[in-house]
Amino acid sequence: MLLTPRDRAPRPATDGARARTDAPRIKRRLKAALVASAASVCLVAASASPIPLGVGDRLFPYLGNPGYDVAAYDLSLTYPGSNDKPLQAVTTIDARTTAPLSRVNLDFARGKVSAVEIDGEPASFAAADEDLVITPDEALPQGQRMRITVRHTSDPMPAGGREGGWVRTSDGLAMANQADAAHLVFPCNDHPSDKAGFTFRITAPEGYTAVANGLQADVRRSGTATRWTYRTQHPMATELAQVSIGRSTVVRRTGPHALPLRDVVPTRHRTALEPWLAKTPDQIAWMEGKIGRYPLETYGLLVADASTGFELETQTLSLFERELFTDPAFPEWYVDSVMVHELAHQWFGNSVSPRTWSDLWLNEGHATWYEALYAQEKSNRSLESRMRAAYGASDRWRAAGGPPAAPKVPEADSRLGIFRPNVYDGAALVLYALRQEIGRRVFEGLERAWVSQYRDGTATTADFVSLASRLSGRDLNGFFQAWLFGEKTPPMPGHPDWKPVAARQSPEKPSTPKVTAPRKGAVE
Repeated sequence: MLLTPRDRAPRPATDGARARTDAPRIKRRLKAALVASAASVCLVAASASPIPLGVGDRLFPYLGNPGYDVAAYDLSLTYPGSNDKPLQAVTTIDARTTAPLSRVNLDFARGKVSAVEIDGEPASFAAADEDLVITPDEALPQGQRMRITVRHTSDPMPAGGREGGWVRTSDGLAMANQADAAHLVFPCNDHPSDKAGFTFRITAPEGYTAVANGLQADVRRSGTATRWTYRTQHPMATELAQVSIGRSTVVRRTGPHALPLRDVVPTRHRTALEPWLAKTPDQIAWMEGKIGRYPLETYGLLVADASTGFELETQTLSLFERELFTDPAFPEWYVDSVMVHELAHQWFGNSVSPRTWSDLWLNEGHATWYEALYAQEKSNRSLESRMRAAYGASDRWRAAGGPPAAPKVPEADSRLGIFRPNVYDGAALVLYALRQEIGRRVFEGLERAWVSQYRDGTATTADFVSLASRLSGRDLNGFFQAWLFGEKTPPMPGHPDWKPVAARQSPEKPSTPKVTAPRKGAVE
């Protein structure tokens, strides 16, 4: 995700608990949280009423559910022709139990459930906060495969102040599920640690086009409606799911290594957007030159007529606001770098996903790093100047949002509160310091090894620290402890003259264009 300049401003500090630990302890903390969550499954069996569960994520404690691992989702959606009415939906989940279960919890919070089956047999169900709690006739033993079918509606209208889920565009719908909003669209195990395959079947009236993650597998017309089927070829986190329904045009071209590319744009803006869309093949080639071959089956831009305040790296089909490309206040170099930011996420965050949301810096720090590197190489925007400015602001970012690898808990009414500058330029600054510390050659080898070793999986901060230490031939735990978890920014290797800058002297973030458009003003 990349917030607009307005939304990338530091947010006020919250009262959430702060994590102050060293990198090697991360795995032990995660294991303890998962054990505690798994133990809670046993409590459900004895509970008189359904209760919400979670996998113990420090930032989102009730997100995800213990006791099973999802292999695949099959999501069928029927669009009624109006984006203010619920869609009819059927979600089928193939999973395997990892513990004995008398109940199965799914995350689901914005729709009405009419029926649930487990392995073809009706099951009772009830809501518990933002969980759908399913009770089969017989308890499920550990290691058993199960198929859960939920018939429900999916409501695109926001409720209760909750952010995310469906995005209503001028001509239809798109999705923005990061960080904890996929379950506002469909029942799921809504945590990035449980990646799965996806099949989407979308039915829409004549005049609409539907596109989703992955490759098109089928399209069938029936009367005045058409059903599109899309399948992913690589596992995906729920927060990266994307479905676009609108009066759209799909623009196809070929990328490096015959990679199929497809962009989804409002038909009436297709000509104006073409110069931007045509940049993608070269941007992919540039990224491949830095870190290796593109890791997924396709890529493209979903340009939506909607004002979201962010761009989003939904897997194989990144979401962009149309105004990013059509508002003249945004310089070309800036738009190019934003495109590369979301492209870089296909490696960092999508192919290699965070095990917990505290590992978010691995996504956003890397995407920001390649965004800045691209701006330097293609538009002569100094990387060193940007990092020096980030260094000057880093202490204030840490105070407001926590250190890069220990972000503060988001406020209850702002679930996007984890997306603060400390995990963008603040985390890219950590990568700059690492390159200074271990040298360019070793750093570039680390980047390639990271996306190769953890491709199609999940990884933690501790995994990155371990790999960096092994490839550099040095114990880097002390370095990362200071840079990732310290309250104050350590001295920059090779730049002893870099100093923190007081708030009143703060330079404008170099990643932010100087614009005068009222909806996207410059920030410090």
